[in-house]
Order: sequence, then C-alpha cells, then structure tokens
Amino acid sequence: MSEKTAAGKRIAFYTLGCKVNQNETEALSALFRERGYEVVDFADQADYYVINSCTVTHLADRKSRQMIRRAVKTNPRAKVVVTGCYAQTDADAIQKIPGVSLVVGTNEKSRLVDLLEELSDEPRVVVRKYADLKDFEEITAEKDVQRARAYLKVQEGCNQFCSYCIIPYARGPVRSRPVESALQEAEKLIRQGFKEIVLTGIHLGAYGQDLGKKYNLEKLVLDLLRLDFNVRWRLSSLEPTEVTPGIIRMLKEYRNFCPHLHLPLQSGHDAILRAMNRPYTTAQYLEIVTEIKKAVPDIAISTDVMVGFPGEKEEYFQEYWRFVEKVGFSRLHVFKYSPRQGTPAADFPDQIPAPVKEARSRRMLRLGEKLEERYAEKFLLRVVDVLVEEQSDATLWEGSSANYLKVRFTAPSSPELLRGKIVPVFLREFAGGYCIGELFQIQ
Repeated sequence: MSEKTAAGKRIAFYTLGCKVNQNETEALSALFRERGYEVVDFADQADYYVINSCTVTHLADRKSRQMIRRAVKTNPRAKVVVTGCYAQTDADAIQKIPGVSLVVGTNEKSRLVDLLEELSDEPRVVVRKYADLKDFEEITAEKDVQRARAYLKVQEGCNQFCSYCIIPYARGPVRSRPVESALQEAEKLIRQGFKEIVLTGIHLGAYGQDLGKKYNLEKLVLDLLRLDFNVRWRLSSLEPTEVTPGIIRMLKEYRNFCPHLHLPLQSGHDAILRAMNRPYTTAQYLEIVTEIKKAVPDIAISTDVMVGFPGEKEEYFQEYWRFVEKVGFSRLHVFKYSPRQGTPAADFPDQIPAPVKEARSRRMLRLGEKLEERYAEKFLLRVVDVLVEEQSDATLWEGSSANYLKVRFTAPSSPELLRGKIVPVFLREFAGGYCIGELFQIQ
C-alpha cells in the first residue's frame, strides 16, 4: 500500500499494561500518521485495529482477547493486529482467534506499518525467538503526544527472572538505548515544551549493562538533569538494590529530579522473597529506604506489592502487612498473584485459593489508602509545584506534584490554558485520594 492509497485509511489503537506499552503506542500512532493514516478512537469504525497487549497476569491475557473480539465486532471487515507481550509469548493462541490478521512480537514494532501494508488475506505471525532479541528497537517519529508529561524509553528487556514473572520471556534480555539517541530524544521532547519527562524501561536500573562499564543509569540521569533545569525528570521504577549513592545525591542536590522513587517490594516476608527470587531481604529493603529518607526527608516511596504468592501462610501475610506499614510508603500498587505458564512459580506447591487472595488484596488496599493519606497530610498548608494534567471544569484542574501527590485545585477562569505547565498550588485538605487546594498567587 503506497502513502497515497493510505490516505483516508483509519486506524485505532488500544493499549494494555505498563507505561512502556503506552509510550510505544504513542510512537506507533505517530508512525502511522506520518504515512497518511487517520488515528481514531478504538470505539469508532476503522480499517485497522492495533491491540498493544499485556501478559503480566491472566486477567491481562483475558482483557487482550476481549479487545481483539471487540475490534472484530466493531468492524468485521477490518484488519486486526495484535502486538506486545501477550503476542510475543502466545502468538499461536492469538492467531487462532477469528478475525486476527497479524501478530507481531515485542521487537518488531518499528516495522509495523510496513508489515500491515504487506498483508495478504492470510493471517501472519512475525515473532522473533528469545535468543534473537539482541538490539534496542527505536521507533522514530514525531510524536503528537496528547498528555501533559512525556515518556522517554531508554531500556528494554530483563535478566532478573523472578519466579512469578513472564516479562523476561516476553521482552527478552537487557538492551540499552544508545546514549546519543537517548539524549537527542530528550532534547526533542524538551523543544516540544514538556516540563516533566519520565524515564522508562522494563528494567530501568539495568540501563548500560550491555554498553560496557563506561556508562550506566546514574550517568544518564545526570546528563539529562543538566539539559534544562526548568524540566523535571522522574524515574518510572527502580529495583531497590539499584538505588546508588549517586542517585540519592542527585535527588538531594537537583531540584529538577522529582523526589519520588517507585521501588517494587513484592513481598514483606523473607521466605516468600527467596521463593520469588528477589535479590534482597526485608532488612536490606528497609535499610535502603531509611538511607534514602535520611537524605531526602520528603521523598515519596511508592511500591508494588503482591498477595497470594504460593506458600504465603496467614502468619507470613500478617508479618508482610506489618512490614508495609512500617516502611511507610506513599502509595501501594496491589496485585494478586497470577500463575503464568512457563514460570517456575506456576508449578510451586501450596497455591493460594482465589477467595484468600481477594481478602488479602482488599486488606492491603485499605492499608494503602491509609498510608497515602498519612503521607499526603504532611504537605497540607504548604505550596507545592504541580504539573497540570487536565481540566475538570472552567475553574478546576488536576495534576501531580513532584513527589507524585494527586492534586485538584481551583484557578481563576482564564483563556490561558494551564495544561502542561508547572504551577504553584497551596494545599488545604486531603479528600477522596486527592490533595485539594488553589492556585497560589503572590500578592
């Protein structure tokens, strides 16, 4: 299909899963726009539908299949393309779903436009084997990003092989974006006017492992912080053991380094951490967090916690719950363990019944709400800098502070749009998961 015949063709995207997937979908949308396609809402009639799938849990697999069937139902004559982690790990099952025209793995997305245009009437699978996933795939296009913050992907793959996790099999081994490319993309995003950029990767702390000893995440972050001191940078997620003294020092010294770290915990009991193949104990985790908070007292530490892992006895969970409360996280992301075929944990004995997982999840979620409120209340009656993300009505806006507080605030009605800007907000109260305040104006 030539660029001329692509004109007038409509394509829709649906993204499941992590921020890396979201970033890749934005880049793919830009690629298709450059080739003359009109990008429309997934609920609309389109000639092509692309589902960027996730496989981190069985629910993600199910949701991916649901969206495939929804696309086929919306337009039975459309070509349906499935890419992402679920496509990489179970291409054969996806290919058998009626209406699927193309299945593309995690390392072929940059070729997606050409692959789609080469399609015949026969379904096709383009998935590279794990051993062939060797290079960082760059998707180069001028993004028309419809969000307040930008994402810069600099790393792909994971070598950790936690016993419950399918992602290393879906994303392959560690690959790092070349330094020059990362810095050039950062400068481009800054020129586009973004005031906050999130550094992302599947295993971000592993950045540079394949580049030799000359360059690592710490050095990359330092170079990015120095590009423009009016642009703030945030790390998407970091393993606790990869928080170096240099990163802590930069958090303390650079005002444009967001005082927020997402450090996955996964479990608060040492026996379960060992079974998970996590590279730390609870004592080591607490020591790391204590050191960070000592250097940066107001920092937000958010985390992922998993409940219902095989062998998680009731007394283990009680100890786990108390540990999470002791650490004092700013926010919890709670997951119920989901067996993934092909991972060691799927065959572990002492699998936890679904009702027990659900009960433990609800209890951990309640704790998360309490911890979030406790952290947020420290900042009431203070002024914080907020990245404005959306407008709720004529005078009500929403956004996030540098330490990732969710903020709602009022501002005088004005033709000047605040979205994408960083503004000072005076916080008065915490309600419904938000800090509530108003635009701070110096008299």
